[in-house]
Amino acid sequence: MCDRTCILCVEDASRVYRMGEVDVAALRDATIRIYEGEFLIIVGPSGSGKSTLLNIIGGMDQPTSGHVKFYDRDLARASQDELTLYRRHEVGFIFQFYNLIPTLTALENVEVAVEIARDAMDPLEALRLVGIEDRAGHFPSQLSGGEQQRVAIARALAKNPRLILCDEPTGALDLENSRQILGLLRDLNERLNRTIVLITHNGAIARIGHRVAQIRDGAIHSIQPITERVAAETVKW
Repeated sequence: MCDRTCILCVEDASRVYRMGEVDVAALRDATIRIYEGEFLIIVGPSGSGKSTLLNIIGGMDQPTSGHVKFYDRDLARASQDELTLYRRHEVGFIFQFYNLIPTLTALENVEVAVEIARDAMDPLEALRLVGIEDRAGHFPSQLSGGEQQRVAIARALAKNPRLILCDEPTGALDLENSRQILGLLRDLNERLNRTIVLITHNGAIARIGHRVAQIRDGAIHSIQPITERVAAETVKW
């Protein structure tokens, strides 16, 4: 990955929360680089700090100390308005729970996202890319869990962001749908050269990516390249 452009660099970032009279360190001196077109997997148990790290990368939170540089912009020093624009234009979010608007169709859920993006793709094209264009007129209640997650991926993709962040995207799915969603994310990364960061507690998922970062107790313990990537359908839980 060293020959690729670094689009986001976290440098010695810590996040401390005040809980009553006690300071709790959720992230400790984290340093990690995210490269254009890579699929980075961040693995750690519950409470390890991976969600805090993802929130900082996504501009939903800022570190107590350290730097978070998106190209030449330091998000750690950005105003709330600047962070809002960063999230709106540069980042697509995919969560464990799909967060679809129940009164809107699949297509309309994607259209809502592109209305605030400045360089969005056609919503129906986004649904086509995730293999669900034939369900464009269906409401979330008429879709399976796997189909709803595909709509959520299309919604993130349609903004045409430079960075897609996935927070346990298979956590609410069964094994077969989990494999399909992971396969879809890997395919989008390869075909569209889309930069994807995925956090998970499941170490078996790590080998579908280019690199894996291990995080424990708020600290990044290792960042390793994956020398032999595996197909999503071979992932074992």
